[in-house]
Amino acid sequence: MRLLVRRVLPVVAVLLLILAALAAWNREALVRLNAVNTLFAEDRIVWNFSHMDTLFHTVTVPRGDGPVSELPQGDPQIMPADFDEWLSRRAVTSLVMLRDGAVVHESYHLGTGTSDKRISWSVAKSYLSLLFGVLLDEGHVESLDDPVTKYAPELAGSAYDGASIRNVLNMASGVTFDEDYLDFWSDINKMGRVLALGGSMDDFAAGLDETFVAPGTQWQYVSIDTHVLSMVLRGATGRSIPDLLSEKIIAPMGLEAEPYYITDGYGVAFVLGGLNLTTRDYARMGQMVLQGGAYDGRQIVPVDWITQSTDPSAPTAPGAIQYGYQWWIPADARPGEVLARGVYGQYVYIDRAAGVVIATTGADRSFREAGAFDDSLDMFRRLAAADTGG
Repeated sequence: MRLLVRRVLPVVAVLLLILAALAAWNREALVRLNAVNTLFAEDRIVWNFSHMDTLFHTVTVPRGDGPVSELPQGDPQIMPADFDEWLSRRAVTSLVMLRDGAVVHESYHLGTGTSDKRISWSVAKSYLSLLFGVLLDEGHVESLDDPVTKYAPELAGSAYDGASIRNVLNMASGVTFDEDYLDFWSDINKMGRVLALGGSMDDFAAGLDETFVAPGTQWQYVSIDTHVLSMVLRGATGRSIPDLLSEKIIAPMGLEAEPYYITDGYGVAFVLGGLNLTTRDYARMGQMVLQGGAYDGRQIVPVDWITQSTDPSAPTAPGAIQYGYQWWIPADARPGEVLARGVYGQYVYIDRAAGVVIATTGADRSFREAGAFDDSLDMFRRLAAADTGG
């Protein structure tokens, strides 16, 4: 009997450890799933957007060992009389404005501060575009007209089979994908649950099997397109996006704080919306683009790519807002006007002619209402055209 007990007890102990580990995993998964389901709740959204690392798997994007690049102070911007009303209406959490590379306005709202690393949402897509331009210039990707399956063979037989890199950069993949954030069963929300439960974003993309038009014929905003671009870059280099972004973009810019990405359960970066930075560091990215890819005395992104990627090359509808390679261009854009744009009020607005960059973060739960985008664009344009206090 004693011998039997001695033999059984270790087995029982191992089983108990396994059960405890499974319980802990399930608890963590449930916490992340609950985070997805309450991420945009009115009483949580501001805090959540500054603390995504407490809710999801994350990985740092090393800023490198170089010095912090200077953001000099300029003459204070004179703000419009209705500026505070706009801040409230759009639930703005921070705004940093640069004019000729100098800070002319910086403010934080709704309890946020300078050190908050705010979620970028789709502003992250423009960061991936910058990285794509560098790696294309270095020869890791041979041509934008290559099929995505050349570098991401796991997409063979999926809805992306037959789409070129250029098609996907332009959000003209033709892939069927429901982007409705308010529909629990939409593709974008299914993707969010895959992310929360530790699933594979690569598998999710490869599992899409429907198209609505031939690639390259019609623009439709499909966030998972950006993940496919990351699959191309990872396949072309054999390296992770955080490592590549750190080396090619982040470290050369001399950021103030180390960014991080949300990841799936396999450590793959959520490139279509999971990058988190301070608002001052978002502004640095905008200034680099304004300067044709150069920053702090160094050409970081090829100037030709800045020009090409911010050109409205996507097959958007006549008169509608335009799109480039993961960049937005207003329908009535002035020369040199371009935006990185994310849901709930995240923007990096660039007016090259005026020498102005405006980086904002927000928690605007009304961002999809008619006129919300125009409301922010109008404010950005007015600020760019306004006088300073000097």
